[in-house]
Amino acid sequence: MASIARKNLFEDIPRFIVAQAGIMFAVSLVTIQVGILDGFSRSTTRLIEQSNADLWVTSKEMLQLEITLPIPLQRLTQAREVEGVAHAEAIISRNSLWLDTNEKIVPIRVWGFNPTGRLFGNWAIAQGTSAALKEPYTFITDRSNLNALNLKKVGETGKIVPLKAKLVGLSEYTQSMASSTSIYASLESANAFTSGLGSSLNCTVNSGDIDCKNPLSTTDIPLGEPQSQPRRLNLADPITYVLVQAKPGQDLQVLKQRLEAKLPNTRAYTQEEMALITRSFWRERTGIGFILGLGAAVGVIVGIVVVSQILYSSVSDHLKEFGTLKAMGASDWVIYGVITEQALWMAILGYIPSMALCWGLGAWTVAAKGIVILITPTTAIAVFGLTVFMCVGSALIAIQKVTHVDPAIVFKA
Repeated sequence: MASIARKNLFEDIPRFIVAQAGIMFAVSLVTIQVGILDGFSRSTTRLIEQSNADLWVTSKEMLQLEITLPIPLQRLTQAREVEGVAHAEAIISRNSLWLDTNEKIVPIRVWGFNPTGRLFGNWAIAQGTSAALKEPYTFITDRSNLNALNLKKVGETGKIVPLKAKLVGLSEYTQSMASSTSIYASLESANAFTSGLGSSLNCTVNSGDIDCKNPLSTTDIPLGEPQSQPRRLNLADPITYVLVQAKPGQDLQVLKQRLEAKLPNTRAYTQEEMALITRSFWRERTGIGFILGLGAAVGVIVGIVVVSQILYSSVSDHLKEFGTLKAMGASDWVIYGVITEQALWMAILGYIPSMALCWGLGAWTVAAKGIVILITPTTAIAVFGLTVFMCVGSALIAIQKVTHVDPAIVFKA
């Protein structure tokens, strides 16, 4: 019976190619949509998962990684005094504006951290080192961001309004697909970069030039030319997170309670909790999950329609052959087996090239655009199961045609 299924499948090559093209389109659409959703979700938590922090301490009003209220630097010194804390570091996360050499504005997110610390910034470095951030007004960005910032290589400069900033390194796989272009600097440089226009700097426009005065240092800062070292942060300065490393054997849930009791108006989260909160926000509280899921559903519907039409047409063209089998005493289950096996061959032959295409596309998007189409083994297996379900489900439609075949059709002219 297997030979009958293969004969029916390959008898009409043009029809077979059309069928496989439809299946490939459906499988590729489902895989890419699911892969983009998984890659998008994973990218939003990269910085969390790449950190060595056991706990993240932030404002109790935190919504997700990039939406929270500031806390004073004093919380860092308080955290270091809590029993069970081995080490703690401060993190700054704020929005700012990048002005490239063509005077084009790009929204950015500035991350400030201790370049010699051990809890943040443990990502892969494609060029340069994190230690270079100890030089004032320097930054590192993901290599996929070069085009967005209109930069070509390390050593070039632009302006994080209103200060001149120099690129000293390139990281890998640190850019979130949901975030503005991210740059990474020392705490002092990040604080200076983000204390600019419209915040703690008083700015005036004179003959088209922007001059800003920092009320904290009362030093004039002409646009793009910092005149002095960034000032050191004091205990009243706002930060975004305190990253905590627990002592060996310390119960994290107990340490969370101690930190929240010691640090007013804060909440402590484990690394896993932070990642889950951020990932859930983007999947459930935005339209991204719905849109990508809708695209995957459309792919399945397209595949079912294409495969069912091809199988139904194939069955219609071979009604006499199926009638002959029935006249020879073949049971309905034998006929159903032929059609189902034909559908399984279509599923396998459509799935393999589709998955290869998606893997290739995923590799290109990561290298060229920094966009991750995440295809895990679990995703690949699930898509294969869905492909089989789609094709076998379509076969059930075609089987209805055979159910009513009269063996006497063989003897009709």
